[in-house]
This record gives sequence, C-alpha cells and structure tokens, in this order.
Amino acid sequence: MFKLITAVLVTSLLSISPSFAADRAITKVAGDVYRFQNKFHFSIFVVTDKGVVVTDPINAEAASWLKSEISKITDKPITHLIYSHSHGDHASGGAAFGDIPTIIAHKNAPEKIDGVEPTILIDGVTTVKVGGKTIELTPLGPGHGADLIAMVVQPENVGFVVDAVASKRLPYRNFPNSNVDDWTDQVRKVESLDFEIFAGGHGPIGVKADVTEGRVYLEELREQVLQGLKSGKTVEELEKSISMGKYKDWASFSQWRGLNVQGMARHLTEIGAVK
Repeated sequence: MFKLITAVLVTSLLSISPSFAADRAITKVAGDVYRFQNKFHFSIFVVTDKGVVVTDPINAEAASWLKSEISKITDKPITHLIYSHSHGDHASGGAAFGDIPTIIAHKNAPEKIDGVEPTILIDGVTTVKVGGKTIELTPLGPGHGADLIAMVVQPENVGFVVDAVASKRLPYRNFPNSNVDDWTDQVRKVESLDFEIFAGGHGPIGVKADVTEGRVYLEELREQVLQGLKSGKTVEELEKSISMGKYKDWASFSQWRGLNVQGMARHLTEIGAVK
C-alpha cells in the first residue's frame, strides 16, 4: 500500500499543468482531484460527471484565474463551492467564481463570506454526492477558528485540511487567538478520518501519517513548554532551550519554532496549567 501511495504522489508531482501565472499552478493529485496553488496557499477542486466542486477561492484574482483554467480542463460548470473555513486568506473572492447553485460552509461561519452567502450550513458530518464522487465533510470543532471543515474525496482517498495541520510544516506562528489544546483535538479528528493522500491548505502533498506527526509535534511541544514553565523558566529562556530539533527539516522551522514556544506558553498560562 505504501508503494502504491508513493507512486500516486510521484505521478501527481510530475503531472503539473502547463498553466502557470506568477506563483499559481494546478497539479493533478489523483483521479479527478486537482490542487490549486496561489503562492503559499492551496485549495482543491474535483471534476465530476455533473459539474465541478471547488473549495477555497483564496482571493478574487486567484479565483478568477482558477475559473478560467478549469474551463480548459472541462466544459462542465462549477456547481459547488465548499469553504474550509471563513478566514480571509483562504475564503476571500468567492464571487469571482460566478453564480454557483450550492455553497457550503460551517454553521459558525459569517452570514456572508466576503460577500458570498452560503446556501447550506452544516453542523455535523455531512456527505455530498456529485457526479460519481463522494465528499465527506467533517466539522473539526473549536481550535484554529470555530468553523473549520475537513474534506475527504472518494474514491480518490484525498483528504483536504486547511491550517489545523500541514504536511511536515510547523503550525502557524504563535497559534494566534487559539486554544492550543482545542487545536490539537482538531488534528486528532483529522487522524480519525479515512483517507490516504493528504492535500493541505499549506505545504507539500503528503500522506495520512503526516497528520499523526503533526499531532505528536503539538503534544511534545506542550510537554516541554509545560515542564519548563513549572521549573520557573521564562518564555525567553524556553525559546532558547526548547530546540524541537527532530523537526528541524520541516518547513517554517527557523521562522516559527520560537513563536510556537511563545504561543504554547501563552496558552498554558491562560488555562492555568502552571501552578
């Protein structure tokens, strides 16, 4: 199975569309699932027998470009837009896709997401069936935001998860405005889902095991920061002493390791974990 997954990933990486504009690209992930890159942000879209399912527009210019590129792949219309969550760096610009019959978001999302009003709000696990494809939507609860949804596309076995976890990439900066224990629970929920290929909203394409590695990172960071705070060390001292060296090859390690320590220390202090 591992060899099969590896082969799929290698094929995907070699199947990059010739459609490039600035830092934009379309890559075939598996089957009819494609990944759209706009600089450091990614979304996916799925071509079905009945139409195209798009996810995060990222911004208006990116969505307009993507709509044009999709028309070169298929003559089928965009029938569904599914938001992973409502944060502006992923969810802006949806109107550029045009009139879409079905727009799905979490019930905790704003009434309009950058001017686009969802037609369906979900509160629990929801299955969307379109043109021979099944897309399972799983709300991840509080953590990184309060309206985050994980998506699994079958039969391609592709998981699309944004911001809560990425393949071999540190969590974002200092976990801004987040309860990190809740954030870790979000990653655990992603672990419970059934998929093989991991296409995140950031970072490289990976596999399901990368989600587990992301959860272990959070747990190890928590334990080391907690021990350090209980021993009386300052946050500045912890930034210097907690190296998390086994993850040094992960993306954003040099930029965000210290910020991760800061954010975890802030969280542990706020919840009263340090007596």
